[in-house]
Amino acid sequence: MRAVFLGTLTALALVVPAAAETVTRTHALSLIGEPQYEEGFDHLSFANPDAPKGGTLRLGAFGGFDSLNPYIPKGNRSAAVALSVESLMDSHLDELSAEYGLIAETVEYPDDFSWVVFNLRPEARFHDGSSIMAEDVAFSFEILRDKGTPFFRYYYRNVTGIEVEGPKRIRFSFSESGNRELPQIMGQLPVFSKAYWQDRDFGATTLEAPLGSGPYRVVEVEPNRRVVLERVEDYWGAELGQNRGRYNYDRVQFEYFADRTAILEAFKGYVYDYRSENSSKDWATAYDFPAVKKGDVIKALVPHSRPTGMQGFIYNLRRPVFQNAALRQALAYAFDFEWANENLFFGQYNRTESFFSNSELASSGLPSDAELALLEPLRGSIPDAVFTTPYEPPSTRDSSIRKNLGEGFKLLKDAGYRFENKKLIDPETGQTVSFEILLADPQFERIVLPFTQNLQRMGVDVSLRTVDTAQYENRVRAFDYDMVVGSYPQSESPGNEQRDFFGMEAADREGSRNLAGLKSEAVDKLIEAIVFAKDREALVTATRAMDRVLLHSHIVIPHWHISASRIAYWDKFGRPEGNPKYGVDYFSWWVAPEKAQRLNEAYR
Repeated sequence: MRAVFLGTLTALALVVPAAAETVTRTHALSLIGEPQYEEGFDHLSFANPDAPKGGTLRLGAFGGFDSLNPYIPKGNRSAAVALSVESLMDSHLDELSAEYGLIAETVEYPDDFSWVVFNLRPEARFHDGSSIMAEDVAFSFEILRDKGTPFFRYYYRNVTGIEVEGPKRIRFSFSESGNRELPQIMGQLPVFSKAYWQDRDFGATTLEAPLGSGPYRVVEVEPNRRVVLERVEDYWGAELGQNRGRYNYDRVQFEYFADRTAILEAFKGYVYDYRSENSSKDWATAYDFPAVKKGDVIKALVPHSRPTGMQGFIYNLRRPVFQNAALRQALAYAFDFEWANENLFFGQYNRTESFFSNSELASSGLPSDAELALLEPLRGSIPDAVFTTPYEPPSTRDSSIRKNLGEGFKLLKDAGYRFENKKLIDPETGQTVSFEILLADPQFERIVLPFTQNLQRMGVDVSLRTVDTAQYENRVRAFDYDMVVGSYPQSESPGNEQRDFFGMEAADREGSRNLAGLKSEAVDKLIEAIVFAKDREALVTATRAMDRVLLHSHIVIPHWHISASRIAYWDKFGRPEGNPKYGVDYFSWWVAPEKAQRLNEAYR
């Protein structure tokens, strides 16, 4: 699922009078201003509508899979079928706050956003030729709610009614008014064939690709090794504006690898074509192989404008050891970002200082008057530092790790912690402060180990455990960890997903994204101010206010971010001019036959 958004919901619309309300009918929904494209637009600005079709795109994937149903909690799931299953509406990388009708031709909603109606395209059909009907949409909602991952039950909790008003028309009614994001949330609903699933168990793992309606269908599966998709020649949506000039490959092939070293070496060996690099070390040192020097592999740093959110060491506040905020604040002094950036990251990163980094939503300085209007009623239930101290994570930029550890010790002493026999003693239990950091990627150990060494200097009994991906996912889903490296991805228009990140209800719901287990009535109130913000200014104000409370609550030790995509690819592609604002869309590229032939002759 894509990230979700909230903000000022406006659209190019036809206003239709109804009995007791004004109803807007539109081809697109936007949460920030007007949609970029009018109804019936020809193609996206970053796509080439005349791009040739053909060739194969090969992608590398980490880990393995034993199921082709990514919508259920069971199994190790492959996401490859996302190219086959479509949603009611769709977004693109140049306008993340907007959705355009895909299976839905138009969408209707009242001015209080208490319901939404989707009118389906007459031509929309599944790969078996059957038409996509409103009954399929109703079935999809119900099966995801009842048998999908816990996320869906929470995500759709505001839906109180479904009405199939015609063969191609469906209405969803909501439990609350004024929540501008709910029409878009329902627009993201993936649509399945009711007839296909009638004699199959949606909740069971399967290696049979579900019947879809998208530009590709699965044609080959080797568990834990490979998934191959083939372009649907008579794809019903090929001439829609958001699709013209995209999905140009005849085949898309996902190759799976068990470890990070193997997947990188496979790229070097021309086993797959495109790589997004997440390792600063590999970016700096691993791309000096002959194909790069010859220009057969292109290495590019592509700037983007998307919010980078928050990644960090996340405390599990469900654990008694982390109930004291002073301890959480003090332990942050053991992480030396400046040393890590210079010695491990080759200077590629900036320190993250906000849950909404790289966006106007990030807080800075002291609260504005508008923020104080939200924060003052919460005084006493939020940290006092929110009102008095701009947040800054501990830094050795003008200091040293020795001085920082000293600052941490002062905080701990003031909070009643003792240092005895080189061990940090919890004043509540009289026991040594002890916890485990859980990882899934062995390559991250080089980053975490210096942090654990500094923690040990503070008297903390800390251990590091690296497990396989499946075990890691199961433990995180069950909140079975003390500390993890995790992230809170954000968008330009935060909204209902904040309830899942930081809401009290989500803290006790297994599988939620409230990794920290935060339970704060004050934060819940600020989340509601975000969800029900009436315009962009109110949204920015409420988000900055919540950002301050989260930062001063010390639920995470912030890591770092980079405002660019690090990509490498074999030079077999043609590309349109320009890049989308928020990332790289390689599905708007195409295979250049003469380039591909030359590479095949040289490297195969």
